[in-house]
Amino acid sequence: MSEQDCLFCGIVAGSVPAEIVYEDATVIGFRDIAPQAPTHVLVIPRHHITNAAEVEAGDGHVLEAMVLAAQSVAAAEGIAAPDRGFRLVMNVGPDALNSVPHLHLHILGGRAMTWPPG
Repeated sequence: MSEQDCLFCGIVAGSVPAEIVYEDATVIGFRDIAPQAPTHVLVIPRHHITNAAEVEAGDGHVLEAMVLAAQSVAAAEGIAAPDRGFRLVMNVGPDALNSVPHLHLHILGGRAMTWPPG
């Protein structure tokens, strides 16, 4: 899939609508269209990286920005309180049900999680 065909690149470009809840110079956070928890936000880099298996040594700042964004979103959503919690998930490949080939971090919260997931 090319960047021109990538759904998440379309969100970054503004040609695909999304409910954006966070953005900075490196990443964008938006609500998942099929939420798996009361809070389900995706954080994506503005530039295309296919998935976590394609992250390179020079991409460390992107991963840092993604986690810092997740912290900010969790706090804003009220799921970062000491008596609450949230889950961060990155899926890679078809066995993990990675349906959009653009690196993304799921922020899930607002309910008790179970283990093992999936």
